[in-house]
Amino acid sequence: MNNCVRIVPRRLFTLSARMSSLGERGSGAGKGGGGGGTIREAGGSFGKREAAQEDEYFYRQQKEQMAKLKNSLSDEISFHEEQIQRHKEAIERNKKRVEELGNTK
Repeated sequence: MNNCVRIVPRRLFTLSARMSSLGERGSGAGKGGGGGGTIREAGGSFGKREAAQEDEYFYRQQKEQMAKLKNSLSDEISFHEEQIQRHKEAIERNKKRVEELGNTK
């Protein structure tokens, strides 16, 4: 128990230290935000704008993927609910047949 309590603060401190040493995206090569092309390497407002546009693009892509996944799962849920209804109807039919067979003896 004591071991777990000590591990969590270390991880949080390491994560915050890594994030603060990176700098802003698009702030230029060598400043933690470069490596994304010539505009991004130059830094400044154009680099930051480019980074923001990239972030927005990937945000939209992720949002579209989530919407598609949600629709797909809704369709799958509807399909399985229909299957459940069909199976319930089949069970009722078979129960009636068993009763009819039981009454004939």
